[in-house]
Amino acid sequence: MSSNAPRRTALDALHRSLGATMTDFAGWDMPLRYGSERDEHVAVRTKAGLFDLSHMGEITVTGPQAAALLNHALVGNIATVGTGRARYTMICQEDGGILDDLIVYRLAEHEYMVVANASNAQVVLDALTGRAAGFDAEVRDDRDAYALIAVQGPESPGILKTVTDADLDGLKYYAGLPGTVAGVPALIARTGYTGEDGFELFVAPADAEKVWQALTDAGAPAGLVPCGLSCRDTLRLEAGMPLYGHELTTSLTPFDAGLGRVVKFEKDGDFVGRAALQEAASRAEQNPPRVLVGLIAEGRRVPRAGFSVVAGGEVIGEVTSGAPSPTLGRPIAMAYVDAAHAAPGTAGVGVDIRGKSEPHQVVSLPFYKRQN
Repeated sequence: MSSNAPRRTALDALHRSLGATMTDFAGWDMPLRYGSERDEHVAVRTKAGLFDLSHMGEITVTGPQAAALLNHALVGNIATVGTGRARYTMICQEDGGILDDLIVYRLAEHEYMVVANASNAQVVLDALTGRAAGFDAEVRDDRDAYALIAVQGPESPGILKTVTDADLDGLKYYAGLPGTVAGVPALIARTGYTGEDGFELFVAPADAEKVWQALTDAGAPAGLVPCGLSCRDTLRLEAGMPLYGHELTTSLTPFDAGLGRVVKFEKDGDFVGRAALQEAASRAEQNPPRVLVGLIAEGRRVPRAGFSVVAGGEVIGEVTSGAPSPTLGRPIAMAYVDAAHAAPGTAGVGVDIRGKSEPHQVVSLPFYKRQN
């Protein structure tokens, strides 16, 4: 096998036995869909879906100064995260550009797990390792130590309860706790990337098939189905959640992306990118940059990433993600548009699809929010 062949997760053989359509994603061979991506999407919104997310990058940070290192390396205030809790944050360049968005779990007083996007895992590992100089803390690449399985959807708590000893009722959103699932040790987290309630299970790769099978069996009566990356993308798009490489890039700061709230200037000590981000914050206040908005197509043609957003014959923005929305029954998109055209209901906004301006309605994000 050549070194540039895609990596395979511990569940690879299982996906193939289920007839999954596989695709190369960030250097991994991943299931795109098993059957109909629309059916998989609807299952997560109404019942439950099971995902293999083992391509995500786990990095463990330990030691007496682990919190201080993460406060220096990331834009968030990681020192204030309680044990057993998680926080959404970002790692930025010195110039404020976003290297990746992350979830950081505090597993113990001096132990954290940083979860990076698959496409950026090596970049984040290298940055954290470089930024650890001078801190009494160790950065460890744990990508091979975990398989990651997610169960998402309104039926997911009931399904998971049947195969775990963990107190799921006491597990808050953006928290994680150790327990067992199907009799094997797991870190059970409640974060999610679909807009639904759900759980992520970090388990040893050798235990992944057992956990997947137990959840499949437990979920069958509730309508749980295996789900691929394709419906994960339409689910997160409806929920208005950014995807690195689309809504987030090194050419944007968190303030440009409308996520300035994750930057904590008030925390102790300096952090990488602070000066540039302070400038970006004041710039955004005085002269708002392009704003991330939702677009709902009036017709059937699908706006795609890179398409121009137009108004009055002028280009006013660019689509970052677009797809048919199974929940809304119409094509939707996220786009960065000039502040003058960002207000919900702004008239005359279209997307240039193959030379023709297709009318779109400007809406605030997210497109979909669960009721409970």
